[in-house]
Parts: sequence; C-alpha cells; structure tokens
Amino acid sequence: MNRIEIINKIGAQYQIGNTESGEFSYSSALKSIGKDIKNFQKGNTSTNHQYLDIRFENERLCILIETKNRFSKWKKEKIQKQLQDYVRFEKAYSNKKIVAILAETEGDDVWVWYGQSVIIDDEHKVLEETELKTFEEYEEICFGKVNDKIKVIDSIKTLNEKLHSDGVNEKLRSQFVGTCLLALKNGLVYENIKTTINPKTGKPLNAETVVVDNIKNILEGLLTKSGSINKASKLAILNNKVLDDQDVQSLTYIELTDILKFIDTNIVPYINDKNTAGQDLLNLFFTTFNKYVGKSDKNQAFTPDHICSFMSKVVGVNKHSRVLDPCCGSGAFLVRAMTDAMDDCENEDEREKVKQEQIFGIEYEAGAFGLSSTNMLIHGDGNSNVIQDSLFNKGKWIENNDINVVLMNPPYTQLRNFVIQSIQKNGIVRKKKTLQKDFIL
Repeated sequence: MNRIEIINKIGAQYQIGNTESGEFSYSSALKSIGKDIKNFQKGNTSTNHQYLDIRFENERLCILIETKNRFSKWKKEKIQKQLQDYVRFEKAYSNKKIVAILAETEGDDVWVWYGQSVIIDDEHKVLEETELKTFEEYEEICFGKVNDKIKVIDSIKTLNEKLHSDGVNEKLRSQFVGTCLLALKNGLVYENIKTTINPKTGKPLNAETVVVDNIKNILEGLLTKSGSINKASKLAILNNKVLDDQDVQSLTYIELTDILKFIDTNIVPYINDKNTAGQDLLNLFFTTFNKYVGKSDKNQAFTPDHICSFMSKVVGVNKHSRVLDPCCGSGAFLVRAMTDAMDDCENEDEREKVKQEQIFGIEYEAGAFGLSSTNMLIHGDGNSNVIQDSLFNKGKWIENNDINVVLMNPPYTQLRNFVIQSIQKNGIVRKKKTLQKDFIL
C-alpha cells in the first residue's frame, strides 16, 4: 500500500505535515512549543529519527505511521526502536492518545500498537490488527463510542433498582458492585452452579454460597499476587463488610446470578484497559450510586473523574511522580495518577515500577478503604501502598516514601474526634468551639 493509499484509507482530512514533503518534523514541532528534541532523544537515537513519514490527528488522537518498503528488508528491532522514538517525541509534543503503526509500501503488512503506554515491541503489538483502519475506527478503539458513558449510567440506575428490590442496603451497594465487577473481570464462574459438598466439613454447600466463595478466592488470589502489605485488613473488609454482610448472604442463587449477569453484560465490556472510556468506570459507579444514599451520608462524596483528570494534568503527573492522596476515599485520584504515569512509560518494567512503588494512599474510614482497594485492583493493582489509618498518624511514613505530588479532596465536613484531637494536639486551635463545620486542612 503506497503513501497515497495509506493517507486515503485513514483519512486525508486528518493528515498533518509540517515539511514540504508532507513528513512531520518533530524537531520543528517541539521547537514551536519551546522544547528541544535533544532533551527527548535516548542513547544512540539517530539524529535522522526526526521526520515521521505520516501523521494524523484531531483534538484527542494522533496516529503515527512510519513506512518501510518491506519489513523483511529491515532489522525488526531497529525499525521498532525508530517508531518508539517518534512515540516519545509525540508524548513530549502533545497530550493526545497515540496509535503507532509500521506499514509496508511494497506489501500489505501492518504492525499496530496502542493502549496505555504504547510500548513498541513484539509483546505489546496488537496481533489482531493486520489491516489499516479509518481514523474514526481507531478513535473508537481508543475512546469507545461517544455515548458509552451515558449507556453505563443508565445501566447503573437499573442495577441500583435491582439491588434495592433484592434488599441490598444502599450503603453496601457500590462496594458490592465493585467487588462483583472485580471478580467478573478475573474469570468468576457463576452460571450453572449446583449444590455441592464442602470438602472440609462434609456438609452441603448451596449454589449461592459456592458463588460467594468463588468471589472470595479470586479476591485473595489478586491480593496475594499483588504482594499487598495490607492483605489481611483488605480481605477482612471485602469479606466481612461486603460478602459476609447479611444482605448479601440473604440473596438467593437466582437473585445473585441475575445481578452478576447484568453486570457481566452491561458493565464488564466497558472496563477495558485499552479503552479510556472504561478506565475510570468504577469511580463512575461510586459517584452515581452516591446519588441514592441517605442524606446523612451525602458528605462522603467521591471526586468526579473529570476533576481528577484535570488535577493530574495540572500538576504534570508522569512516570517519575510519587503520588499521595492522604484521604483517598474511593481511590479516584490514585487511579487517575497511576493511569497518567503509566501513559508516560516506555516499557513494562517502568509500568510495574509505577504500580508497585509510586502510588500511595491513606484512608481512615473502613468502607472507603475497601472501595479504594477494589478500585486499584480493577485498574491494575498499585493497591499495596494504600493503607487504612489517619493521615495525622502517618507523617513519618509519608516522609520515608519521598512523595513529590499530592492530589487530594479533603473531607471538609463531619469532623471526627480524631481530627479534632489531632488539630488541637498540634496547636492549630485550642478549643473545639473554634472549629468550623467546613474548613480546609
């Protein structure tokens, strides 16, 4: 497929070049925003790796195409490294999502990469992508359909009504749904379950108990895999406060499978690490379910995703950031920071380092701590550094972890005794009556 055919296939209206030949010079592009390409070249990056063959863009997506006559005539590692250089330059130039492509001009082979970090190697190549798509099709892959979020919100409303009719308490619903979602994403088997025998006691196990036990086993496996330093407390909350709650234990097998089937059909398809429409869906769950809770609980609000995204970009979260939310609630800020930091990574080792070593959270309230644990697990772990405590007790822990970015939405209302005592102890105020209902820490 020659250059003209490639441009016409993807969409000539999206093609952007800044040289006479139609290529895209990253040296010129970076210079136009006050940056020097030399600051983004690595190792033995060739000075010739400045001119991308074809570049397409709109307000949120860039498609980078480097063409070769035939792949068989080139050393694979060399041309993949060249494309990785262009991806790095593009990240420095724009904040847009990236699809990176190697395409033959004397043949029809194409190699495609997209996703969270756009790591150009054999492991991360999208094997099912063997033909060029239109710009609109790549945009749908990266972002989902425009109305995906609306459909999900409608599904959440229906799900909330279903949970209400099944007798699940409103305070429990978002955590229960999050726990079910996590289990479903990790292979939960819930259909066609029969009554069986407990191998430990010899007593019958009904079908609904088998399903709940399967969820517990998945949770334990995920926490073990993550190396969580708080495994026991997290399991206790997710089990005792959620799965062993009387409302959940009272669900019949038909009711439980109906809930799981609804989530599996209407929610799980949108939770896709390669689809930004799904990356923070659990936070959408929490903010939507929060509309239905009683007035006394309204003060425990969860930060909307667009605010989290804005704040993360304002402070410039990247792969070098060590991010703390000292009152992390559902973990929305942590999920966004982890996602943005991994977007800046170029290999799997860097991504793992971000997840395991660079995201930190503190949450006092047990229910919210369970939410943040589940949320982090759904979005790719990182939960090992989320702890349950008061931020006033963890000054040394914060100092030792060398935090350089803090994202937080403090609990402005409903001051608890431990907050009042900590403030008085530190000499900020002396009398309780001087404390206002709303204040900024």
